[in-house]
Amino acid sequence: MRVFEGFKFSRLSTPIHRMDPRAKFVVTMAIFAISLIHTNILVLSLILVAQVPVIWVAKSVGRWRASMKGGFLLATLIFVMNFLTGSTLTYSIAMTIRFLALLSSFSIFFMTTSPDDLGLALEQAHIPYALCFTFTTAVRLVPTMAVDAQTVVDAQRSRGLELDKGNLLRRIRNYIPILIPLIVSAIRRSVELAEALESRGFGTNIKRQPMAVLQMKKSDYLAIFAAVTLLILAALINLYAQLPTIEMHVELPRLWCDLQPY
Repeated sequence: MRVFEGFKFSRLSTPIHRMDPRAKFVVTMAIFAISLIHTNILVLSLILVAQVPVIWVAKSVGRWRASMKGGFLLATLIFVMNFLTGSTLTYSIAMTIRFLALLSSFSIFFMTTSPDDLGLALEQAHIPYALCFTFTTAVRLVPTMAVDAQTVVDAQRSRGLELDKGNLLRRIRNYIPILIPLIVSAIRRSVELAEALESRGFGTNIKRQPMAVLQMKKSDYLAIFAAVTLLILAALINLYAQLPTIEMHVELPRLWCDLQPY
């Protein structure tokens, strides 16, 4: 459950935390778009490495490292599936690095963005409050669900359940006793939340006045300008420039041999 550590907000006083959520969202979407545009392993590696100074400024290196360790299993699965379906070794590594870059960028966004500020940003974008509340509530519940999942895992392990032994199918089957209590807990929590909202008359007041209003600073506009500029530059480079590549070829052992008639 380490991957969810990178999506848990902690209130710190850093330049990244003080950025406007809208500016951070634009930067994150720019990284997302650049990662999808390019399949070059060098470009994707540069995108991933360039996020390390941002993480250091945000004072979130420990939780970011835990999040990346948590996503290692899925990254390995992405590499194996690409390689076994006929892709080259270079392309398989590039897809793995792309996943890690996207995981890192969204991890930085959620680690440094308060759900309250995110809800205010959505409201100021004229999105209906019901949708804003649903999204921010989901963001808040992710760390809570991670804690519940870890509690269930510890309880099942104390009863003798072994999650790390056996082949891949066996390990997936071992997680069924984890998923069932977790789903039941999530349903129970959603029902309690719905009853609490109904008892407080949620949705009866159409016109709402927020207590705070977000204001963009010069640094936020500068970050948006830099992100959009890099996105346009990355698109132009992908269309018109020839970037150096790293080619690695590994042939899988042949499982079938052609039989030649005598």
